[in-house]
Amino acid sequence: MNVRTSDATPAVTDAVRSTIPARIDRLPWSPFHTRMVLALGVAWVLDGLEITIASNVADKLTDPAVLGLSATAAGALASVYLAGEVFGALLFGRLSDRLGRRNLFAVTLIVYFAGSAATAATLGSGPGWVAYLYATRFVAGTGIGGEYAAINSAIDELIPARYRGRVDVAVNGTYWAGAALAAVLQIPLLDGSLAPGSGWRIAFLIGPALGIGIVFVRRSLPESPRWQLMHGRTAGAEDSIRRIEDEVRSAGIALSDVDPARAIEVRPGPDRGYLTLLRVLFRTYPRRAVLGVTLMVTQSFLYNAIFFTYATVLSAFYGIPSGSTSRYYIPFALGNFVGPLLLGSAFDRIGRRPMIAGCYLGSGILLALDAFAFRAGVFDASTQTLAWCVIFLFASAGASAAYLTVSEIFPLEVRAKAIAVFFAIAQCVGALGPICYGALIDKAHPNPTRLALGYVLGAAVMMTGGVVELALGVSAENKSLEEVSGLG
Repeated sequence: MNVRTSDATPAVTDAVRSTIPARIDRLPWSPFHTRMVLALGVAWVLDGLEITIASNVADKLTDPAVLGLSATAAGALASVYLAGEVFGALLFGRLSDRLGRRNLFAVTLIVYFAGSAATAATLGSGPGWVAYLYATRFVAGTGIGGEYAAINSAIDELIPARYRGRVDVAVNGTYWAGAALAAVLQIPLLDGSLAPGSGWRIAFLIGPALGIGIVFVRRSLPESPRWQLMHGRTAGAEDSIRRIEDEVRSAGIALSDVDPARAIEVRPGPDRGYLTLLRVLFRTYPRRAVLGVTLMVTQSFLYNAIFFTYATVLSAFYGIPSGSTSRYYIPFALGNFVGPLLLGSAFDRIGRRPMIAGCYLGSGILLALDAFAFRAGVFDASTQTLAWCVIFLFASAGASAAYLTVSEIFPLEVRAKAIAVFFAIAQCVGALGPICYGALIDKAHPNPTRLALGYVLGAAVMMTGGVVELALGVSAENKSLEEVSGLG
């Protein structure tokens, strides 16, 4: 088949015919794939860890015995981190498309390590130290944002087509494994049993400590042969696929030859900046661009709205002390983690469109029902958490599939930048969620009716994503990335 470039601009080099995509997709699951997923998928675990730690540590940092930050200054930590993620996704997304996936594997992780470790070295609350604290959170976010663009691209390009849906959904869902881990570890760190100045510092060092060995594992992974082909590096692509096939065979797995008739024509495209890319995406692929924006924005709004006000809701409406709210994060995070694992294979077996639409619509309907029950005072803190666990079991699988969608429906030469663009848009719009929901919560005079209306709004937003998926969704299951990007 002839893989289209993203617009009418002439290709920068001659087309190349190759069986490499077919050779990647014909591979059975092997230890190589397990090693690759573990090495690259840690990005999501670390992000879940960082977000949960920052959310729970913020209140601790207002203690005069710790840093004595104002509530406003402490609350801005998450916003600065999210801004860093947007910057990192855009910066490293472009670098990943220009320089290669493997070249960014170690860089993005080291940037995150440096930022998170430097956060723990904050020594005061004066203006200079507050600026330093924000700078370190921005740097940590930059590293994780870069991970999203480079790592998701690499995973999609190296996973055989028949496994791509379940693997992507499961890997993206490990964000919540990191959140659950952070919630567990923070109980002894933030409950006051340690010296006031040490517990929160140790919390910010957990991520770098867990991920430090991953840098060395990543260095042994090959470059994406698909990326190499798209950039005219045919010899390097052959070497990379041969390394992968040799590692698969070393596990005792026999590989059949690929019929030369399965060769496809890959035509390298020119490098584009983000403004050009946006014009290309919305002019050449308007349906897919609308689909990607809608799925990413709707899930981001809902998650940010619920997650960043979770502790406040538990405190204001159920009387849970701020120091105890992290215990309720554990089942909530586990419910979100289990969803993609339980439902992931269905995205390959049943198909993208019915599963994504079903998860978005199902979670929206359940949240609307939850809103009425919340308004009626049916729940206590435990049963409300249980209800959210069920709702977000489906929402989490859908949200993970949103990332899968934007990473597989656009041409390879702009894949990382496309992920970065939609991630940035989603984060910017999603940041409105906590603001909207925070305005609905008055801790002095909690009004369940106002917040219930907010939940109904969140349900409607999520269901919008499901409707758009039904109308514009792409049937990408069990198809090669080149075939998906060539679909109308």
